[in-house]
Amino acid sequence: MTRRDALLALTSSTAGLLLPGAPALAAQAGPRKTTMGIVTYAFGIHQKNNWGGRHPGLTPALALLEESHQLGAAGIQVDLGRTDAPNSAELRRRADAYGMYVEASISPPKSAEDSSRFEEDIRLAQACGATLARTVIMPGRRYEQFKSLAEFRQYEQRGLQSLQWAEPVLARNKFRLAVENHKDQRMAEKLATIQRLSSEFIGICVDVGNSFTLLEDPLDTVRAYAPWAFTVHFKDQAVRENPTGFWFADVALGQGFLDLPVIIRVLQAAKPGIHFNLETITRDPLNVPIMRNDYWLTMPDTPGSQLARALQILKTQAYRKEFVLVSQLSLKHQLAFELRNVQQSVAFAHDRLGLV
Repeated sequence: MTRRDALLALTSSTAGLLLPGAPALAAQAGPRKTTMGIVTYAFGIHQKNNWGGRHPGLTPALALLEESHQLGAAGIQVDLGRTDAPNSAELRRRADAYGMYVEASISPPKSAEDSSRFEEDIRLAQACGATLARTVIMPGRRYEQFKSLAEFRQYEQRGLQSLQWAEPVLARNKFRLAVENHKDQRMAEKLATIQRLSSEFIGICVDVGNSFTLLEDPLDTVRAYAPWAFTVHFKDQAVRENPTGFWFADVALGQGFLDLPVIIRVLQAAKPGIHFNLETITRDPLNVPIMRNDYWLTMPDTPGSQLARALQILKTQAYRKEFVLVSQLSLKHQLAFELRNVQQSVAFAHDRLGLV
C-alpha cells in the first residue's frame, strides 16, 4: 500500500465529518494577543494560493505580517528574497507600528564566492528589521535523503563548511544565524557542529518536534539545545503507529503529545525573551519508516533505549482522532483548515500556555 492509499484509508471515513465545520470554526475564533510569532510555513497553503484573494497587492512578507497582526501574533519569521527588497522599508515601518518583530529565513553560502549573496541577504533582512535568521544546512529528511552513513557525513561536512563561510560575514554585520534541527543531525552531531564553530553569531533554531523523527525525546532535545537557542519553531505533534513505522503530523497546539508548558519553561529559563514562532504546517502526515532497514542506514549506532522510548510514546500517546488528508481536500477547505489550525494555536498559546 502506498503512503497516499494508507492515508486515504485512515481518513476517508471521517474527513467528510470533520471538514464542513471548519469554516464555521474559523469564523468563530477571535484574535488573541500573544507573544508568539508565526512562521511563514504555517500559512504555506495561503501563500501558494495568493491568500485566497486576500491582501491584494502585498508581497508575501507583507501579507504574512498583516495576517499575523490581525491574528494577534507578536512577530513573523519569513523567507526574504529579491522581490522583497523594494518593500523592506515598508515591512519594517509596519512591523514597528504594530510593535511586531521580524525574523528572516535565509540560505547559508554554498561556496566562498556565494558569501557575497549571503551578505546581501543579511543586509536585506536587517533593512526589514530582523536581527537574526533561521537556516538549514542539510537537504531533505535524513532517513529519506541519504543511503549510507558515509554519504550523510559528506553532506554534514558541507554543512559545516557553509557555516564556516558564513561566520565572518555574520560577525562583520553583527547578525545572528540560527541553524534548525531539521530532521538531519541528531543532538550530539548538531551540538558538535555548533561548538566547533564557537561563534556568538551562530546558534540553534530549536524545532520542538522534528527530532522525534530521529527517535530523540522532545524534552531531551529542548534541554540539550536550550543553551545555544536563538529562536524557536513552536508546534505540537501527533503520532500513530503504522505497518512501516509511524505517522507524524503537525496539529494545532494542545492537540498533540508534546509537553508544551515544560518546553516553554526550559527555553525561557535558558534564554529569557526568546521568540516562540508557530510552525504548525497543514499537510498530510509524514511516514517515518522506523520498521524498515533503510531507515537505519545513517543511524547504525542509535541506542536501543531511544527506540524503546519512542515506541512507548507511540503506544501511550497515540493520536485518537483520524488524520485529515489535506491533499485530498478542495482548495476552499484546505485554506479553511489551515486558518483554523493557526487560530486555534494562537488562542491556545494565549489562554493555556501563558504566552502573553
